[in-house]
Amino acid sequence: MTRSGRLSRDAITAFALLGLIALFAAMLNNRPQTTLSGGFNVIDGDSLSRSGDRFRLVGIDAPEYRQQCERDGVHWLCGQEARALLVKLLQGGSIECRGNDRDRYDRLLVTCRTNEDDINAEMVRRGMAVSFGSYRSEENAARAARAGMWAGNFERPQDFRREEQAGSPKGQDLFAAAADFVKRLAGWN
Repeated sequence: MTRSGRLSRDAITAFALLGLIALFAAMLNNRPQTTLSGGFNVIDGDSLSRSGDRFRLVGIDAPEYRQQCERDGVHWLCGQEARALLVKLLQGGSIECRGNDRDRYDRLLVTCRTNEDDINAEMVRRGMAVSFGSYRSEENAARAARAGMWAGNFERPQDFRREEQAGSPKGQDLFAAAADFVKRLAGWN
């Protein structure tokens, strides 16, 4: 085989391989979108559940339910207020949540809307969640308006979780540590 023949064969093989890789990537990326409507249970400012399934509002990070923030030198329960706001926003009309990806906890990552309002964006706009990959302009507006958590000092939710896990035995949350303690006392461990 001549040199030009080998180059042609190698080029065709390379293009065929790239084509297969592109096809495989498209198949992986072509997951069907899940659309859910109706009522949801609010766990915290960015987590929902329904019928045993769990959902996470994509692109935002709200304070943990037990997280506190500070405003004018006074601590306030920003995690509980974030949850309360999400409950209120979900009562605003017909709710529809859409998503097709899952996080490492197997929660469906969703964007929720009531009528035409993006609930994820509204949580950030009102300062009760921070941008987590999306909604940067809403975060900038909330920061400028000193809305919600931006009216004082707060720890970013991901930092709060990291510090909480580092302070817990074996990296567990406080509830898991308490459950382990009870099991040890009862002799179930």
